Amino acid sequence: MAETGYLMAVSTPPPGRCRDEQAKRRFGDEGPDADPFMIWLFMLVVPLWSTIDGGTKSLWPAIGGVVAVAALYVWTVRLAFVDPGKAERLPLPLLAAATLVLTITLGDGWGVLFTLLAIATGVTVKGLKRASVAILAVTVAACAVSLWLDGDWGALIGQGWGTYTAGLVPAIILQLFDVIGELKETREELARTAVTEERLRFARDLHDLLGHTLSVMVVKAEAVRRLLPGRPETAAQQAGDIERLGRDALKDVRAAVSGYRGRGLTSELESARTVLGDAGVSLTTRMPVVELAPEADALLGWAVREGVTNLIRHSGARTCEIDLSVGDNGTVLEIRDDGRGGAPQATSGNGLRGLRERVTATGGLLDVADLPAGGFRLRVTVPQEAA
Repeated sequence: MAETGYLMAVSTPPPGRCRDEQAKRRFGDEGPDADPFMIWLFMLVVPLWSTIDGGTKSLWPAIGGVVAVAALYVWTVRLAFVDPGKAERLPLPLLAAATLVLTITLGDGWGVLFTLLAIATGVTVKGLKRASVAILAVTVAACAVSLWLDGDWGALIGQGWGTYTAGLVPAIILQLFDVIGELKETREELARTAVTEERLRFARDLHDLLGHTLSVMVVKAEAVRRLLPGRPETAAQQAGDIERLGRDALKDVRAAVSGYRGRGLTSELESARTVLGDAGVSLTTRMPVVELAPEADALLGWAVREGVTNLIRHSGARTCEIDLSVGDNGTVLEIRDDGRGGAPQATSGNGLRGLRERVTATGGLLDVADLPAGGFRLRVTVPQEAA
């Protein structure tokens, strides 16, 4: 029943964005917003200059057209970062219509509006394939109007290339930020899933370890209660069984928890060899063929990790020796180096303090000291009953 409740707790998805919200571009502090695209409004200087220079047929319609295009461009681009679907349906078509009407009506100098329209299209239309098609349509319209107004085939290439690239570049950049955001969300989701799976596995392991044992202990405790008045010897025997079962359960739980916290001695030695090799430290190991208990294996692996970490960070050593010996006094792991030493400083660190607590919990001993010839030694002794 407890496991079911746990499953319900961890399987509830964290508060997240809905699918329709995920369709919107989400950059926040990690990507561009609408402000950098406002700089392209300077292109409206070209038709304004044409107006002042007398190249347009009417001054006030030209000024009104520039203001309308600027307002529609700002509306389109800003809305694209809030609700691109709405921006694509409403202000973008209005901007396209205004661009087409003004260019055809006012003639020379107004073709630059198609470049501004292409930029707005690249920002607004979601999906690189859809954006490319939309930008291509803007480019074709720009070329057609240019050819109709000027009849200059030479200027057609510049008009087409400039319009298409002006829209495609922001579309590609924003698509990259979309992909990066999706990858980040996927990575976070995978991390949450991995944590959930690990918790579920840990819960199942503890259930398997303790479920049967606790059930037997309850039965034996009931037997003690029934037998105690008339058969104290049998009741004492049952109480001894309860004590034995409790000790075994405690040992199993410690082994399970240690297994989750450490990767084991063999894995840590392989990692240490790689890390020390990258740091230019020569490693020598002497390991007898021995089968360690899971708790001792995890604890000694933790000791190797902590010892190698301290060596790389503080010792300046060039050589390191790791020895494992098994005797009547228990299993002894010793890590030595030829560095600058510093046992008093090492014992004050959080890493060794945590390691000492783990070793002491098993009844073992942690000893650190400077070597007479120079260097540092870390020795972990695990009692025989724990190894």
